[in-house]
Amino acid sequence: MNYETFFMGVNLMVAIVGVGDTEMGKLPNLTSIELQALAAKKAIADAGMNVGEIDGIISSYTLSEPHPMPSTYLAEYLGLQPEFNTAMQLGGASGCAAVGLAQAVIKAGYCQNVLISFGENRLTGLGREDAIKRLSTFGHPQFEAIYGPTIPSFYALIAKRYLEEFHVTSEDLARVAVLHREHALLHPHAHMKKPISIDDVLTSKWIAEPLHLLDCALISDGGSAIIVTSKENSRSFKKKPIHLLGYGEKTTHEHIFQKDDFRLFGSVESGKKAFKIAGVTPNDIDVALLYDCFTITVLILLEDLGFCQRGEAVSLLKEGKLKLGGKLPVNPHGGLLSHGQPGTAGGLNHVIEAVRQLRHEADKRQVADANLALVHGNGGVMSVQSTLILGRDSR
Repeated sequence: MNYETFFMGVNLMVAIVGVGDTEMGKLPNLTSIELQALAAKKAIADAGMNVGEIDGIISSYTLSEPHPMPSTYLAEYLGLQPEFNTAMQLGGASGCAAVGLAQAVIKAGYCQNVLISFGENRLTGLGREDAIKRLSTFGHPQFEAIYGPTIPSFYALIAKRYLEEFHVTSEDLARVAVLHREHALLHPHAHMKKPISIDDVLTSKWIAEPLHLLDCALISDGGSAIIVTSKENSRSFKKKPIHLLGYGEKTTHEHIFQKDDFRLFGSVESGKKAFKIAGVTPNDIDVALLYDCFTITVLILLEDLGFCQRGEAVSLLKEGKLKLGGKLPVNPHGGLLSHGQPGTAGGLNHVIEAVRQLRHEADKRQVADANLALVHGNGGVMSVQSTLILGRDSR
């Protein structure tokens, strides 16, 4: 039995009933575990539940405060003795993948209320230079790392290939960064609070050509948490439950030198799986939360997930269709490029924004009549792809 057939016969109906986040940016005197705990307590309060009702925990790794058993550490810090706990190690795909895992363990009967809490003081605990050095471990030790590449340089290879094939320019990439900054200015917790122009992006320093500094995700401090429970349990919480309608995941490689085609990634398959399980199409989506570790990934994911044809993402951007008020608003919170990127919590922030949009709690950045959201996570160097379809109503 293949993946799609299996999940089409399974009730995927779990729901997110609580969300919580801290401010993003420079948060001195807060450790990673404290940021995770603060976000967790906000999510628990948002759900209107007691901390003792949590019987499952999914945490994640941090670079600034590494721990061999991060989920157990968080459980102890919160005073919990859960019946299930584990930690995600899928980079930027971890947030969406954690939701997929939560539904699996709830359906298996291992636990009822799963807390997913990620957070890191990556900015004040490491700083930009040390964070980039730690991330250099993504390179293969024998075949990549010896040449001194960084994560931005790996993504620059992908960007270069895309720009050449589709005649996209650095100015087009800059439009992605400007769009995200415009959206972030509407979010009270955003790391970046000043507008930028296309010229600002193009005159920011080169990180790895064709990527400038402002084409790259931020290094931030922050914490994010959500609570997942069964559809049946979700009715007992105070906020409107947001339902998981579809989930897809695909891993194609770990090291980019093993990828034989820089034009096709696992996001094509993860998206198709999620849409098939949910029984909807890209045209049905009201708001998209796309993993934006670099400006180039937004363009690639729009195409891989079926929102447009190959090479057409820039047209959506230029026509204003990705802005608030457009046909498909992308990352209304400002994404990793402007809202913040505190490690794996950055991807979980995309899930939180989707929940707030579907609850109609997004204030000035609210997408009108948002009923369906797509959230996509990308881990490694386009290595692991995870896609969620979330709905205001169950199906």
